[in-house]
Amino acid sequence: MCFSCETNLKEVQKFNQSSFVPSGEADSINLKYTDSGKIKSILKSPKMLDYGNIKNAFTEFPNGISVTMFDDNGNTTTIVANYAISYKKTDIIDLQGNVVINSHDGKKLETDQLYFDQKNEWFFTEKTFKYTDESGGYLQGPGVDFSKDFKIFNMQKSSGEVNNLN
Repeated sequence: MCFSCETNLKEVQKFNQSSFVPSGEADSINLKYTDSGKIKSILKSPKMLDYGNIKNAFTEFPNGISVTMFDDNGNTTTIVANYAISYKKTDIIDLQGNVVINSHDGKKLETDQLYFDQKNEWFFTEKTFKYTDESGGYLQGPGVDFSKDFKIFNMQKSSGEVNNLN
């Protein structure tokens, strides 16, 4: 007795592949986030891809992102990166490629990758960073975490020169 099965390999391969197709796509976006009538942040990006239709939903900014955040006094902090991805379940934003944060008072942080925890308003990275302040002081090294207003700043190993300890 002899049995045989005929299969179409291409059909089986298609079945096993999972493809990510965005449920939404936008070009040249300029989003304003408000709370109680006040603008809290402005997000700009040349392209946004929304993958809200999958189990672990995320939003991707493949061509870079620029975010301006406003504090209660109207002071601004800007964040730019070559690429960003925002995970909806965890509220974590992963910023990658030439990440630069500039605060209204002259503080600047540069790194290759930086995460932002939106719930706790906290930044962190294991990558090498360089932080400079308005007086020309600097700190650099691998790994840092800090509050969005730079008031709490924790480093793993760093070196640098601090000019003013006020």
